[in-house]
Amino acid sequence: MLFSLSFDQIIILIPVFLFALTVHEFSHGYVASLCGDQTAKMQGRLTFNPLTHLDPLGAIAIFLIGFGWAKPVPVDPRNFRNYKRDMILVALAGPGANLLTMLVSFLGLMILPSISGMIPAFMLQPISLMLQWSIYINSLLAIFNMIPIPPLDGSKVLICSLPPKQARVVASWERYGFFIILILAFTGILGKFIHLMQQVLFSLL
Repeated sequence: MLFSLSFDQIIILIPVFLFALTVHEFSHGYVASLCGDQTAKMQGRLTFNPLTHLDPLGAIAIFLIGFGWAKPVPVDPRNFRNYKRDMILVALAGPGANLLTMLVSFLGLMILPSISGMIPAFMLQPISLMLQWSIYINSLLAIFNMIPIPPLDGSKVLICSLPPKQARVVASWERYGFFIILILAFTGILGKFIHLMQQVLFSLL
């Protein structure tokens, strides 16, 4: 993916990607703090500094194979007031923040022509490209993270929604989760699924 982009596109894409990851991880930590767990706050992860959340391998992966990840925000569910409810809320917070960012970016792209007279002409194209990349990256992160394969956010929602016996079975997949995701990525199945879900999502805008 990276090699198909121009230098100008990469310069625009990098801050958009870092912001999307930062919003995702900050939201996990912030909602966890609202639910009673201050672990992320105590470890300095409730910040919009992207370097705090950056996972170098995950950052490289999104450019090379089309998906990526950040350094997970630490969460201690023992501090939650209601374990299942709060775990679901924390898991949904990251993808939800990405969807909200995507929506704001879409609205920004829609109103850009009407406010173009207020923006220097040389800035219009970079802003437009940044908003387009924001829509794409944030939708990608939201969809990817909601796939119910451990340790992705979707698996946590699934585990907390299942009866105890079935939940333990899904949780036991976590040791294989990364390899399952890699197989799906390199066989093209993951990319096709994300692309399909993006088309569905964009059709609702």
